[in-house]
Amino acid sequence: MAPRAIAVPLIDTGFPDLKSRIIERTGHFYYQDKDDLLWERVRKRLRATGLAGSTQYLNLLDDAISGPAEWGKLEAEITIGETFFFRYAEQFAALRETILPEIIDRKRDTQRLRIWSAGCSTGAEPYSLAILVKEILGERLGTWRVSIVGTDINDSFLNLARQARFGKWALRSMPAAERDRYFVDAGRDQWQVRPEFRSLVRFEKHNLLSLLDGTSPLELTDFDLILCRNVLIYFHPDIVVRIVESLRDRLTEDGWMLLGHAEPNPAFSAMMQTLNLPGTVAYRPGAGTASAASPVDQASPVPAHWVPLLPAPKPVEPVKPQRLIPPTTIPSQAQASPSPQASGSLLNEVRASADTGDFAAADALCRKALAVEPLSAVLHFYHGLILHGLRRADDAEKSFLKSIYLDKSFAMAHYHLGLLLLAEGRLTPGRRALTNAARIAAAMPDDDPLDEADGLTARDLRNLIRIHLEAATPPKPRS
Repeated sequence: MAPRAIAVPLIDTGFPDLKSRIIERTGHFYYQDKDDLLWERVRKRLRATGLAGSTQYLNLLDDAISGPAEWGKLEAEITIGETFFFRYAEQFAALRETILPEIIDRKRDTQRLRIWSAGCSTGAEPYSLAILVKEILGERLGTWRVSIVGTDINDSFLNLARQARFGKWALRSMPAAERDRYFVDAGRDQWQVRPEFRSLVRFEKHNLLSLLDGTSPLELTDFDLILCRNVLIYFHPDIVVRIVESLRDRLTEDGWMLLGHAEPNPAFSAMMQTLNLPGTVAYRPGAGTASAASPVDQASPVPAHWVPLLPAPKPVEPVKPQRLIPPTTIPSQAQASPSPQASGSLLNEVRASADTGDFAAADALCRKALAVEPLSAVLHFYHGLILHGLRRADDAEKSFLKSIYLDKSFAMAHYHLGLLLLAEGRLTPGRRALTNAARIAAAMPDDDPLDEADGLTARDLRNLIRIHLEAATPPKPRS
């Protein structure tokens, strides 16, 4: 039997030039050392256009007539659009409890609110913000001028965002009662954002690199709040600092900025004021000093009837098989029998309590839950997060270690232990804990969501850990 013909060859000699142009145009330095992954996406466009290789395809991209449309299709292939409503509950809790109330109280005279969701993908983030703003302002919304703009480089994502239709996966963190309140059933397991929220949001195409060469639209300025989450990990570290600096300059004097959990950088704290909020960090223009955010005197409190939006409880799953990871500072004696996980009701109560930001109450509830289920790795993990929120680092470390002892393959317990140790200046054990988390994530498919990670995938965690490890590694002395 003759061998099957391959429609598109393996990586060809013209690919390096094509790759260089793609990175130059999009800024996606993420692909610098991922030739196989980028080639896989390029091959889809080669098949679609009927071209034989990279050189011909680059000629198509350079064509004055056909090139712009093909760039749009290629950018749609190489950008990642996984998103969902109220992603990263800690940051939305900070928006609800501190950031938006502060802005609304401060701007009660002008009654003008401008928000930018940079890298908005298919629109879940800006629509989540619209829901949150409307819930906070209530009946006063009609007297306010609210503008929420979502931008992305991907035309396909923007078209989907404008349709405002989402499936069950994008709404997975939203209970049914809230879903029915904010969406209209569009059939076939699709829901459309209600008009009163859609009217607050508009979408525009925008490449963050345009902030650096002066071609970014002039109207993208004077924002009270900018969110740029899960975007910067694709850019070169030097470009990241310049982009964040440019975003800072697009804020009002008293504005706020939220970045993704996967995008920390000591340089950000040097160029902006860093505020430590429960479970997350926010930035504001001003002197580069870290501080804790003081409670907001809320002249515009959140309506009492609105409860935090929480991820739906996960079904109890069997304990995963232990993976081989290098030794850490945990006890050497492994538990003989699998560790039971917390029941859905107990765990959901603990999550709900922690999400409110009342860590003292969450601590008490978590202790009660642990009295019932002392061998739950997940409850010990949440107790560690809560204790960390209470600034009790030693106790938080012990809780994370207990969680790891009960389930050595619990990636997020290793990860948060590593962050805690790094924050305490214990670089060697901190790096070791992060490396353990990365090894666990490396054994999983890239797009698999991690347990208790609020939607973070195995790939996300590896990228996040890489950045933390680079930041925590002292530079080599020059020879």
